[in-house]
Amino acid sequence: MTLRDTFGLAIRNLGQAKLRTSLTTLGVAIGIASLAGMVSLGVGLQDQFVGRFTKSGMFDAITVLAGGDQPGFALGGRGGRGGAAGRGFGRANRPDTPGNARDITDDALKDLAALPGVRAVYPQIRGPVEVKYHGESEYAQVAGVPMAVRGEGAFQSMSYGRFFESDAENACMLSLDFAKRINDKDPGSLIGQPLTLNYAVAARAADAAALPIPGSPGLSVQRAELTCPIVGIVERESGPFAAAGGVSGLMMPLEKAKTLYASSPVAAAAMLRDPSRKSMTYVSAVVRASAASSTQDVEEQIKKMGFSAFSLNDALQGAKRAFIILDIVLSLIGSIALAVSSLGIMNTMVMSILERTREIGIMKAIGGSDSDIRRIFLIEASAIGGFGGIVGVALGWLVGRIINFGANIYIERQGGTAGDLFSLPFWLIGGAIGFSIAVSLAAGSYPAARAAKLNPIEALRHD
Repeated sequence: MTLRDTFGLAIRNLGQAKLRTSLTTLGVAIGIASLAGMVSLGVGLQDQFVGRFTKSGMFDAITVLAGGDQPGFALGGRGGRGGAAGRGFGRANRPDTPGNARDITDDALKDLAALPGVRAVYPQIRGPVEVKYHGESEYAQVAGVPMAVRGEGAFQSMSYGRFFESDAENACMLSLDFAKRINDKDPGSLIGQPLTLNYAVAARAADAAALPIPGSPGLSVQRAELTCPIVGIVERESGPFAAAGGVSGLMMPLEKAKTLYASSPVAAAAMLRDPSRKSMTYVSAVVRASAASSTQDVEEQIKKMGFSAFSLNDALQGAKRAFIILDIVLSLIGSIALAVSSLGIMNTMVMSILERTREIGIMKAIGGSDSDIRRIFLIEASAIGGFGGIVGVALGWLVGRIINFGANIYIERQGGTAGDLFSLPFWLIGGAIGFSIAVSLAAGSYPAARAAKLNPIEALRHD
């Protein structure tokens, strides 16, 4: 028998028992729908958690500290009142470190930029300022934002206005929540409006209007003022790693922030204590790897240069492993229904053998081989599995969409952000259908072997 004849005979046999075939196919479809739905939930959650943070650019970023500093100690990139950021534009004092420990200077930044696999290097600069607008004032942390983050993470789309045109532009951006504190009804109207920033600068102690700096004879502090227009408003990213995305309440171009830092009392005091210092020293810097996959290698090179470094790449790998385990568990749960449906396939094939015993005897009597008989039943089983897999994937997608719609309504009412909790990529669709066919073939192998072993004489005598 040719393959075409065998395939046509198998399909015809399935059509003769429409109700039984339909119920068996429905059982397979429900099993595949359960399996695909469970796995798509795991994939969707992974895309929401890992995918979002990966796209934000945080996992290709490495925070670099001066050699001997530990993560969490005097981080200039952190906001709030703790750390160096709350004390001014500069780095906190730290103990001298032995060996090849290095400070983060402009020369060090150039050396870091020369490392293979590095696409951008910039210092983290933050400091306290007084923000004045239409007679109202508020203290805030201003952060220097490099042009390297343009179009990345939270800066992919601006809520209002635009990103900076250059590192030296006299302009500032606000986070959306900071803008709403200024104008809750229409934050977009702030675009183009000037902000007045008051900040502390170092001066000679002889200046009458200046205040002396304890421990730094010859230096004092006085107030300076800077006016900059608001050019953009960006929505701050939510989540546990929001601060790593580079969005602060008040932002200015990096070179402008470095100018403020250079005139700060902390920077002046550092130069006074060490006259041999030829460049500014920063609390921390950010090194951006060319790809998230090379972050670990770049981090190791940075540590060999005498710096302390850490990144969120390890957390990303741990999260991926956790989601792989979750996918496996969900797959096992979803496979239970498919295992039950495979028993239905086996039952259908066995019943088909009992009903077609005489037919099998006739086919063998006229020259049909054991392999021809076996092939007929295996094609029938695979047809049930293939069609059941297609229907099951469609059913799983539909149920996922319904659950996702309802879940997003609840999430939005609770103040959260809606997203796709279920994701059905092409590899999952193909894998689910292929797995359905494989399980069906496994379930039909015993009935097919049993049919092939029938004695043609006894089969012809069967009533």
